[in-house]
Amino acid sequence: MTRPELRIDETVFRRNLAVLRDRVEPSSLMLVVKDDAYGHGAGWAAETAVTAGVDWVGTYDIPTAVGLRDAIGSGPRLFAWATSADDEIAEALIAGVDLGVGSLAYLERVLAQSERVGARARIHLKIDTGLHRSGLSAGEWAHGLDRVLGHGGHANADLVGVWSHIAEASDEEDDAAHRRFLGAVDEAARAGASSPLTHLTASAATWARPELRGSLVRVGAFCYGIRSADGPELPGLAPIASLCARVEEVRDGEAVVGIGALDGIPSILAGRVDVGTPAGPRPLRAVELATVHVEAWPGAVPGDEVVLFGPGTRGESSATTLAESIDTVGEEILTRLASRVRRRHVS
Repeated sequence: MTRPELRIDETVFRRNLAVLRDRVEPSSLMLVVKDDAYGHGAGWAAETAVTAGVDWVGTYDIPTAVGLRDAIGSGPRLFAWATSADDEIAEALIAGVDLGVGSLAYLERVLAQSERVGARARIHLKIDTGLHRSGLSAGEWAHGLDRVLGHGGHANADLVGVWSHIAEASDEEDDAAHRRFLGAVDEAARAGASSPLTHLTASAATWARPELRGSLVRVGAFCYGIRSADGPELPGLAPIASLCARVEEVRDGEAVVGIGALDGIPSILAGRVDVGTPAGPRPLRAVELATVHVEAWPGAVPGDEVVLFGPGTRGESSATTLAESIDTVGEEILTRLASRVRRRHVS
C-alpha cells in the first residue's frame, strides 16, 4: 500500500444490515446510498445490500438510480427524491425508478413525462409535516392526490407511497410531524389510494422511535456504522470503513504518515484526537498538506500502518468521534476524502 486507503469491510456491512432489518421489522429497510454511499461506493453498497436481502435502495438523485438499475436487476426497488430535469425524469420512468415528488409543479412534469414516454410513473407523494424541506402543503394535498389517482381523467401513474422528512430536533416536534403525516395518509385512503407505502423516518428516528416508523424506513449513515454526532452508541452496529496510511519516516519523536490535508484530513484535527498504531492509540500532533504527524511509539519504523479512523481495534477514533471534535458530522469526514485515497472492499 503506497497510497492511503479506505478499507471497507463487507462482512461488517452485511452484519449491520442484518441488525437493522431485525430491529425495524415489520417495516422494510431502504438502504440510502447518497453521496456515493457516504464515500463507501454506491454500486458496491447497493449490490451487496440486495444480495443480503434488502429490497429498497434510495439514491437521492435520478442519475445514480438509473446507473444502479443494471447492477441490481429489475426486482429491487430504486427510489430517487431530488427534483430533476425532464430528460432525467424520462430516464427514471423507463428504468422503473420510483420518484419522490414534493411539489405540484414537479408532479405535473412527472405526469407529462410518463405520458410522453409511455411508462407508468411510480410516485411517492410527499407531505410537508413542518420541516419545510419541500412537500405539498395541507392545502395542496387533496389536489395532488387527485392528480396521481387520476380522478376526473386518466393519470399514467400509481401512488406507491406517502412520505416525508422530520426534523429530529425534539420528540415533541417529531410527534407533531407524525400526527400531520398520519392525517395525510388517512386522507389518501379516503381518496381511494390502495395501501400505499408510508415512510417518514431516517436513521436516528428509525433507530430510536419505533412508533414513528411506517411500512418503509430510509436508513443511510447507520447502515455504514456512522452514528449521529453527539448521539448515543448503536449496539450491534459498527463502522465498516478504516482509513489507513503508512509511516514514511520517524524523526524527532514523531511518525510522519503519508496522508494529509490534500487528501481530505481536516487540519484542525491536530491535537484533538488519537489515531491507531501498532502500539495502540497515539495523539495526532499535526496535519500538513501531504502528511500527518503522530506521536511515535517504541519501535516505530517506516512502513508501519496507522489507522486514522475506524472501528477502534487499534484504539483509533471513529469518523464520528473525529467529527465531534471539530463540530461537524461523521459523514463529512468520509465524503471529503480525496480521490487519491484508494477505496478497497474486503470480506
